[in-house]
Amino acid sequence: MAIQPKPAVVYFLLGYLSISQVALGQSMAVDTLALFDTTRHRAVPVVLYQPAKLPKRPKIAVISHGYGGHSTDYSFIAHDLVAQGYVVAGVQHELPGDDPIPTTGNPRVVRRPNWERGVQNIRFVLASLNRRLPLLDRSRLLLVGHSNGGDQSMLYAHTYPAEVAAVITFDNRRMPLLRARQPRILSIRSSDQPADEGVLPTTDEQRTYGIMIEPQAILHNDMWDGATEAQKARILAAIRRFLRRR
Repeated sequence: MAIQPKPAVVYFLLGYLSISQVALGQSMAVDTLALFDTTRHRAVPVVLYQPAKLPKRPKIAVISHGYGGHSTDYSFIAHDLVAQGYVVAGVQHELPGDDPIPTTGNPRVVRRPNWERGVQNIRFVLASLNRRLPLLDRSRLLLVGHSNGGDQSMLYAHTYPAEVAAVITFDNRRMPLLRARQPRILSIRSSDQPADEGVLPTTDEQRTYGIMIEPQAILHNDMWDGATEAQKARILAAIRRFLRRR
C-alpha cells in the first residue's frame, strides 16, 4: 500500500521548497524538502538528516525505500550514518497517481522504467543538494536501498559507477549487483526471499571484486524501522564493518 505524502504549507527558498525543520537534540537536524524537478514536471520529496554541526566536507548518502514504502522508513540507518559524518537524503520515489509497478512479465524488463525514474530522482536530488550544501563530498557518495529501492540504487551504480563510492542494498532481488571493485558493494540478504538468478555474485566473484554478501535472520518485509532492536543492531553492525573497510 503506497503511503500518501502529508499535506504541508511550503515556501520558496534558494531554488528548492522547504517544508519544515526539526532539531533532534544537539547532534542532528531533520529537514523535510519538497523538491520539484521542472524538467520532468515531477515532485521529489526528500527528508534530509544532517549533523547539527556539519563537518567541513560532509559525506553524502541517499536512501531509496522499498516499493510502497516511504522516505522516512529507514530512520535508524539514517541516524547511524549521520553519527558517522554523513548527510543523508531519504528520497520519496513513488507519488499518488503513479502507475503501479508491473507484476507480470520479466521484472528486469517491465520494471526498468521504474528503476530509471529512481535513477533520475537520485541524480536530481544530488544536484539540488549540491546547491544547498556546496561543500558536500560527492566523491564519497553512498547509495542505500531496500528491495525495489535497492534495484534503483544498483542501476544508478551501473549507470554512473565513477560517481559512487559504495552501495548497500537490502534484499534487492532483480537488478544484478555490479561486478566491479568500484563502487564497493554490500548486500544484506533476508531469510525468506531469494534473488533472481544472476543477481548475486558467485563466491569467486565475491572474492575477485570484494563484494560483501551478508545473510541476516530477518524477513524481507522487516528490513526497515519495523525491525526488532536486535535485528537493527545486527544490520547497523554490518554497515559499520563495511564502511570501515578500504
